[in-house]
Amino acid sequence: MKIVDVKAIYPKYKHVQTSWRTNFWQIVVRIQTDSGDVGYGYGGGGIAGVDIINRHFKELLIGKPLNEISDISSLWDMLYEASLPYGRKGLAIMALSGVDIASYDLLGKAKKEPVYNLIGGLKNYKIRSYATGDDSELYHNLGYTAHKFPHRWEGTEKSYDTAVSKAAKARELFGKDALIMTDVYMSWNTAVTVEMATRLKEFNLFWFEDILTPDDLEGQASLISEIAPILVAGGEHEFTHHGFSSIAKANALGLWQPDITWCGGITSGIRIVQMANSLDIPVSPHRGGEIWGLHLMAATDCLDLAEYHSDHIIEDRDYLWLNEPTPKDGYISPTHEPGFGVTLNEKML
Repeated sequence: MKIVDVKAIYPKYKHVQTSWRTNFWQIVVRIQTDSGDVGYGYGGGGIAGVDIINRHFKELLIGKPLNEISDISSLWDMLYEASLPYGRKGLAIMALSGVDIASYDLLGKAKKEPVYNLIGGLKNYKIRSYATGDDSELYHNLGYTAHKFPHRWEGTEKSYDTAVSKAAKARELFGKDALIMTDVYMSWNTAVTVEMATRLKEFNLFWFEDILTPDDLEGQASLISEIAPILVAGGEHEFTHHGFSSIAKANALGLWQPDITWCGGITSGIRIVQMANSLDIPVSPHRGGEIWGLHLMAATDCLDLAEYHSDHIIEDRDYLWLNEPTPKDGYISPTHEPGFGVTLNEKML
């Protein structure tokens, strides 16, 4: 097969938070080959990502072969090198992620195989899921046995009290054997983190996520021993195996969380997981319960823990991908359909 068409589209979202997401949220990528096979991918970069693909990547991809995983890997390397002047991280790699995921979807459909079979075969079908969001009661009632609550530092003593209140509530609801985590979205500093570890010790949290900014590798590394056994988790704002190599060299994180739709797609995800495995570092992809991360988790040695965000749980949401698997009693599994096994909701385009 040879690629004959590539197109990126920014969906008509109605339920996206007013923030950077307004214009730079997720994109859809469509790739077609001369065999008539079509693959769909999900990437980032928003309106900028659309232009990167339609105005640059497309001209490089037309006519290229797409018959094996090695072809997808070669395409990834080509696009990464071609975008070096403006890429390496951020929007360009988010866009590349969508191309890579679409390529895997197309190859799976052409071979009539689910993506997890293309990348090593099914290792873990029934994956434990954790719910991310504020509605602890709902997640408990839905059968989850793991939960992550958000907590941003607001600069006052009250922020400590809020963290304690949220952790206590979650632990009481879910019980002593549940996994409880918190995501602070780069809002704490070193002193706050150490104090939080002390005040939250009785609640036995599994990890603190995105404590400092992703550039402060030295600061994150210093916290690993300071807050142990709580893990320093992060990586959703890092890109490609090159970026995670820097994390590894600095020993900056105790748990890696690449986002497969941002970090470079399945190709990059595989390389990151292989690196982490060699260093005995657990990997739990950001938004891993979405179908793209789920296939990677099912076929590789990731931690048995897939994030399922409240954005997918609330009823008032955008339904861009149809037939996506959902957790049941706290576990989630990919389908056995070719490719990623989901259908694009054309009404949102």
